[in-house]
Amino acid sequence: MLAKTRISFAFLVGLNCSAYAFAAGEAPITGVILYPGSATVERTAQVTAGMTQMTIKGLPANFDPQTIRVQADPGINIGQIVIQDVGRTESANAREAEIETKIQELEDRQAVLDVDAKSAALVQNYLERLSGTGTAATDKQQPYIDAKSMAGVIETIRTGARDAFDRMQRVEVQKREIGKKIEALQRDLARLRTGARDVRDITIHLAATRAGSVKLSYQANGAGWKPTYRAMLDSSASTVELERLATVSQKTGEDWSGVKLKLSTGQPRLSPQAPEPRPWLLSYRKIEPRGFAGVMAPAMAPVQKLALEQRQASLNEEEQPYAAPVIETQGTFVTEFEVPARVNLPTDGRELSVALSKQTVSVKQRVRVAPRLDKAAVVTAEADRPSGVWLPGSIQLFRDGNYVGATYWNTQSSDRLMFSFGRDDLMRVTVDRISDQSGTIGLLTPHAERKVADLYTLTSFHKTSVELLVLESSPVSTSDEIKVQVTFNPPPTTETWDRRQGVVAWEKTVAPNETLKFSVDYRITYPKDGAVGGLP
Repeated sequence: MLAKTRISFAFLVGLNCSAYAFAAGEAPITGVILYPGSATVERTAQVTAGMTQMTIKGLPANFDPQTIRVQADPGINIGQIVIQDVGRTESANAREAEIETKIQELEDRQAVLDVDAKSAALVQNYLERLSGTGTAATDKQQPYIDAKSMAGVIETIRTGARDAFDRMQRVEVQKREIGKKIEALQRDLARLRTGARDVRDITIHLAATRAGSVKLSYQANGAGWKPTYRAMLDSSASTVELERLATVSQKTGEDWSGVKLKLSTGQPRLSPQAPEPRPWLLSYRKIEPRGFAGVMAPAMAPVQKLALEQRQASLNEEEQPYAAPVIETQGTFVTEFEVPARVNLPTDGRELSVALSKQTVSVKQRVRVAPRLDKAAVVTAEADRPSGVWLPGSIQLFRDGNYVGATYWNTQSSDRLMFSFGRDDLMRVTVDRISDQSGTIGLLTPHAERKVADLYTLTSFHKTSVELLVLESSPVSTSDEIKVQVTFNPPPTTETWDRRQGVVAWEKTVAPNETLKFSVDYRITYPKDGAVGGLP
């Protein structure tokens, strides 16, 4: 009988050890791959030898169950995976619960103040009836007060009324301050909430012959990243330190604490299927004329109709309460960036900037000016495009340690790296109009003529020589009827700067205190009976 009892006890101990339930905190988030608009979240749980089942409880229920993936160390075989959604009434996370508790406490204080305000109002009404000034004073005959008691009654009414009104005013002030606090907390709560109250439990059946770890990953929405950059010009060394950064945020319903973060340009939310062209069928039918009202619009092509239906369907989709920052991927292959340090990111939608890498490139500095558009000269730096994938994003610009501004860097607009680092106040630019005439030429075939001539004068006050780039947009005829005669002095270095038609450039080296002059002369002729748009 004793042996049988020991066997049963050993069996129960083994049964209890074969299954274990993990709270979400006991299977912490150890890694995240962040995509534009979504994230792959990875949790890690430790199992012991002999374990046959593990359950992770309390996960947010806003991830796609079809994206669940389980990996285990050698000696641990994974079997059936069971997912169960559980409804609950409490808050989704501790931060949300804390804010809700504060809001409830403030609302309770408001309720207490309402009771004080009502009691003060009762005293006020009684004193008004007692003094004979209330609305109910005429309904009943007021009690007789003799002359001896009159002074005491008046003093009682005065003191009581003052206390009642003072109490009511203080209550209103306190309620107003509490209301402001409640509104601020409600805004914080709205930013924090994910919109879901349910939680998800995941049960994993396994056979563990040895101790090890099990990694559970799933795809969650409500997260994203976008690239940002810093470019720091060292004018004395003619170098630019280019720093990659990423702005990340998430509102997945779980705080990320000490996670290993990777950033990817992939977009799992988009369909992985390649589009298949459909036949583009054209049909014809004769339209019977029925006057002005009978004019009919051509039938919409099937391809156009399909595109319109798809756009309409996308507009009808329910909008997400949180829109994570996204990027536009223009590369052929997916690129990943691994954040060097572990990241803490709460689930409240706040944006966090993380550093990715730095590199220093040699640049060619020039002072660029377009006198016809702006008399201010600008310092620029140009270099060959660095290797690797550079996605479009905002960039902060610094010159010799000083912040000069920020702009949007469209990395796909040019095959070279080119940044502007603010104005150069040591380059003076003046524009003088030499000629400005309009008239008519020709006897047999009269033509209108427009003549414009300008002189650009540039003076350098730099202590050393600088490279100068002067840009000018010259008129370009788009019609055989318009004739353009252009005279430049000196002749431009480039007739089509940056492959732009009509944009000429002068490239010069300017010595200290040197003055350069550039003259431009345009003569535009066209038939007198016509009009030309874009004349200077």
